[in-house]
Amino acid sequence: TRCMMQAVYFASGTIEEPLFRHYGLACPIYTHFTSPIRRYADVIVHRLLAVTIDADATYARLVDKKETQKIAENINYRHRMAQYAGRASVNLYTHIFFRGRVRDEIGYILYIRQNAVQVLIPKYGLEGTLFLKTKAETESSWTFDEDEPSVTRGDHKLTLFQKLTVQVSLDSSDVQHEKLTLKLVNPEIPGFSVEASPVPQDDDMEDAKKTEEGRKRKDESMQEESPAKKIKK
Repeated sequence: TRCMMQAVYFASGTIEEPLFRHYGLACPIYTHFTSPIRRYADVIVHRLLAVTIDADATYARLVDKKETQKIAENINYRHRMAQYAGRASVNLYTHIFFRGRVRDEIGYILYIRQNAVQVLIPKYGLEGTLFLKTKAETESSWTFDEDEPSVTRGDHKLTLFQKLTVQVSLDSSDVQHEKLTLKLVNPEIPGFSVEASPVPQDDDMEDAKKTEEGRKRKDESMQEESPAKKIKK
């Protein structure tokens, strides 16, 4: 859904009715008020519904659409801030994981630009940018086709959703602005691709050990919660 315009809260009397439509759900009009987490938007809808059916008393600000719109805008703002905080947290721990490590991973092209392609790496659930031109190069050796879309260099073409092998590492040249860098390993394009990195056996063994330990702890926890075991005790 990231390619869609994000849904937002609004007071129904403040925008034109054709804009009510929820594109992602294909609904002409939509609200929610039964969420178990009881978001503040749900609470406001509860109060408005209660007033509508004479089940509760009201107050001036509650039925003022301008005030309701202010509340909706604040909820939208807080929601965006929470998303940004979540993404920042993911970036932080991703950088910590890749510090001092170089990994070759499978990725898929999500987006193609004139000087770069955006790659999704499912194993880590992250996206990164594979730049097609370095800062030192004055001209790109790639041909960009906006209609397809694709980029071509010699006999090699990169297209949407194409499977790649990319080398992932952390650029710590600027400590305050560390960033993940991607380099192409496969397909092998002369003058552009890099050699595969050595298999980090120690890291892989350590990760496998942690995964196995986590699985064992989970199994033990499930056994402790088992009703059969409780009866046996």
